[in-house]
Amino acid sequence: MSSAANQAGRAVARAAERVPGLRRVPVMKLVAFAEVARLAREHIERLEPRERRRVVLLLKKARGRASNLSRREREELSELVAKAEPRLFAGHAADMLSPVPLPKRVIEGPDKRASSS
Repeated sequence: MSSAANQAGRAVARAAERVPGLRRVPVMKLVAFAEVARLAREHIERLEPRERRRVVLLLKKARGRASNLSRREREELSELVAKAEPRLFAGHAADMLSPVPLPKRVIEGPDKRASSS
């Protein structure tokens, strides 16, 4: 076993001791969760810190309802979310969790040139 894998195993074991119920979660599910969390962080970091704060403010103001935002705020939120590339995030997460490799068109979405004709 590699040193990094050994360290990761020890870290999971330490966390399992501190978090109630964690021992009952299969290790592979924990690893998958950690990978998706890492991927989410990469996509969120595509936004500048100021933009991330603005997203949080708009989401708080909306309280789960787009109608709580003005049209301009909805457009702004839509642009900020688009910058984080949620479609690509979902495709990569699905590929990460899939037992078989997914085709590029599933991960990255349809070819823009083909859909515009």
